[in-house]
Formats: sequence, structure tokens, C-alpha cells
Amino acid sequence: MFDYHMHSAFSADCRAEMEEMVKESITKGLSEICFTEHIDYDYPDDDFVFDIDKRSYARKINELQQRYDGQIRIKKGIEIGVQPHILERYEDLLKMERFDFIICSMHTVERKGLHYGELFKGKTIDEAFQAYYEELLYCVKNFEDYSVLGHVDLIKRYAKERASHPFHELLQSIFETIIPLGKGIELNTSGVRYGLSHGLPSEDVLKLYKQCGGEIITLGSDAHKPEDIAFQFKESIDLLKSIGFRYIATFSNRKPQFHPIDQL
Repeated sequence: MFDYHMHSAFSADCRAEMEEMVKESITKGLSEICFTEHIDYDYPDDDFVFDIDKRSYARKINELQQRYDGQIRIKKGIEIGVQPHILERYEDLLKMERFDFIICSMHTVERKGLHYGELFKGKTIDEAFQAYYEELLYCVKNFEDYSVLGHVDLIKRYAKERASHPFHELLQSIFETIIPLGKGIELNTSGVRYGLSHGLPSEDVLKLYKQCGGEIITLGSDAHKPEDIAFQFKESIDLLKSIGFRYIATFSNRKPQFHPIDQL
């Protein structure tokens, strides 16, 4: 099993030591993990600086790879928080830094953080969802330097009510943009941990991605503490099988590797 979305104290919102996360992953029987620390430029909260010491991060990953060689594979990833006005800044970063895996996430819409509910002020719930998906569509049409889209319907976690419709037309446009480019999505299991009845994305969005021809999918807990590693993985694997996905992807040097889901 593979957990391809987890954080450590290198991320501004996490206090867990990286080695604690590695040890717990081994205890839970995982064969491979990928750290995906936050880089979220121009995040609208001065209390959090979502950037990392790239040199220290690479050095720590290398140290743990050597220490736990033969017990678990550890990959070096990153989770970038895109916004339309900073896409070039990420392009410059990724020309200089090497990662095995890059999650492209959107935590901020119209320069307003989802976490604090600012996007929903002065908007109907449908207008907020429309803004979220339109901005994500803009980003994927103008930025290609990533492996998968992270928690593609993250807005559901912060919305206090349901939208009147699922916005499948915009989601289909997003998927029809990324799939021909060889990009995938993740199933992020943290949705249930934060009170939703489903992971991110929800089952209908996973089905839509599959119907659009999507095959590349990773599985991640979005763990910020050891006990959340591999959260709800069995249930998630069963769901992906029922939809018709045949593989779970991992990445090495930005290239996907496919593992038959029936063997997990």
C-alpha cells in the first residue's frame, strides 16, 4: 500500500517529525510513502508561511531513505497551492528543484483562503462553487508542471451547505484538459476525517474522471500526524475497484508507475 499525501514539521501547519511519520508508516505495513510538504505562495494568512527550506528537506529525505532502506520506500514530493497570479513563480521554482511527485492543489480562490470561509461571504453557495472551479480550470489551462490534482473538490470541506448541482460541466472541462497531458488526480481520504461522508473527490466526481478516460490516480491520507496515515485506505480501494479503476499510481522522478489495484 502507498500513502502519497502526508506532511511533517517541514510544513507550516504540521508539528510531526518526519521520522515519526516514517516509523508509523512501517508499522501500518506501507511499502511506499511520499512526503508532500506545503508550498503555498501568497497565502492570505500572515500567521502561516507555507514555504520550506528546500536544502534541509532534500537532506532529511535522503537521510531517511538510507536509514530505512529495505523497510520502506520514501519519495520526495511537494504540494503547491496554485493561484492564477503566481503560476509563473511555481514554474521558476520547479525548474530549479527536483521532486518525485507534485500535487497541484487550490486552497485559495480570488485571493481568499477557503479555510476561513472568506470566499463564501457575499456569494450564494453556487456562486462560490462556480468561482472555485472556474479558477481551478484557469490554472490547469495555464500550468502543467505537476503530477496530480489534489482534493479536486476541496471546497466541499469548507462549504456549510450543499451546492444546488454538482458542477460536472466545469469538472469535465478540467478533466478533459488534464488527462491528455498525462496528469492524474488523487483520492484524498481526509474528507471523512473532517466530517464529510466521503473522501475528496466524492464518488460522483471519481466516476466522472473515469468516464472522461482518467486512469492516473493516487491515494493519500493528507496526514499531519502519525495516527492519520493510511486513513480509510481499505474502504477507498474498494470504492475505486467498484468504479472500475485498475491501478493505483506511484511516482519516481515525476514518472508514474502503475500497481494493479487487485493486488492491494
